[in-house]
Amino acid sequence: MKKITLILFTILTTLSMHGQDITGHWNGRLKVQGTQLRLVFNITKIDNVVSATMDSPDQGVKGIPTTTTGFENATLKITIANAKITYEGTLGKDSIIVGTFKQGGQSFPMNLSKEIIAKEKLVRPQEPIKPYSYYTEDITFENKKAGIHLAGTLTLPKKDGVFPAVILISGSGPQNRDEELLGHKPFLVLSDFLTKNGIAVLRFDDRGTGKSTGYFKGATTFDFAKDVEYAIEYLQKRKEINKNKIGLIGHSEGGIIAPIIASENENIDFIVLMAGAALRGDKLLLLQKYKIETQMGIHKQLVENNQQIFAGAYEIILNQRIENELVSDTLSKYFTSKYGTALPDKQKTALINQLSSPWMLNFIRLDPIVYLSKVNCPVLAINGSMDLQVPSKENLEIIEDNFRKNKNTSVKVKELKNLNHLFQECKTGSISEYGQIEQTIAPIALKEILNWINLQVK
Repeated sequence: MKKITLILFTILTTLSMHGQDITGHWNGRLKVQGTQLRLVFNITKIDNVVSATMDSPDQGVKGIPTTTTGFENATLKITIANAKITYEGTLGKDSIIVGTFKQGGQSFPMNLSKEIIAKEKLVRPQEPIKPYSYYTEDITFENKKAGIHLAGTLTLPKKDGVFPAVILISGSGPQNRDEELLGHKPFLVLSDFLTKNGIAVLRFDDRGTGKSTGYFKGATTFDFAKDVEYAIEYLQKRKEINKNKIGLIGHSEGGIIAPIIASENENIDFIVLMAGAALRGDKLLLLQKYKIETQMGIHKQLVENNQQIFAGAYEIILNQRIENELVSDTLSKYFTSKYGTALPDKQKTALINQLSSPWMLNFIRLDPIVYLSKVNCPVLAINGSMDLQVPSKENLEIIEDNFRKNKNTSVKVKELKNLNHLFQECKTGSISEYGQIEQTIAPIALKEILNWINLQVK
């Protein structure tokens, strides 16, 4: 679940202008899948030669020349060829340019004005506002083996006392302690809710993210699991924590990490899997791809072709357990044989780099059942029925069957109706919907987690 950003490239510009004066700084704001990106077109004219550059303040980028810019019959047209960007808009009498920004086949409405545009404040009604009604402490702990310091927040129902505790484990991608994405802070909301109801919560920035040291790039799921192990060690040293009532709550990839830890660490008393996968990585990615592309309305034949091509790529990774460079070389030849010149070199390189990263190689080969089958502590596994990233039915059935076979009777498996991967009440389950929904986590999900935890710690 990574943030969507627009890639901007620097190239030369020309401008042809007739009639109305178009010079000046023109400000616009894109809304892309719940995020906001401000853009500025700077149009100047010197000795009858007009030029234009583009700024992206939210990306910290300035002075990007456009490829071509034209202004005729009150219509502004701009292109940035290498980034596949075009903008076309009409200047009205109110000095507003009403237009459309396009990139990579997607279109977004964007109007331009000479007034400086601020970001719209997102409405997130569940996000708690300081001062909180409980004790909060910024903490750090060390992963001694990796030589890194993890920074986080510990919240306690009261400053003094002894409380049951949970550690929150985030999903894939570099996440801060709030698991912040698309204007939402799911772990802040979850932490706030649990702490107000008597549960201490530790949440922390992923390595190399926020205030945590180390490097995120190059780390695997098992490296992140080690970080959580040291978080457990930290909690066990706190006098306010009931050492016999420590649990893990993992979301998405965190729902894979929690069983990895619980399968070996006897100090874990219970785990909660929020959209935790049971399918092996390659199968999960294929199912995820199928669900998302189908929901987007992509032609059935193209969806099926993509399934076959990527299944072949994953098979190479599963069978070719060799150095990344040789995997990359094999994948390059494979994609060339499948796509030919239809897949530009830059796109092919980006795809291969993604598939041959240490995290992805490990994830594709990772089978959660290996670890789930060794978990003996109580487990709550919940999924939203409209989750497209970790589809509910396919994964929950495997989880339930696994614990039935292994005779762990302290397990509750439940599908929550009409919730997506973030456990928001939704209409389609699509990723593009996440940022548009005001709700961060549905109350039914929060109550399900709290009620079950209360049963474990009473």
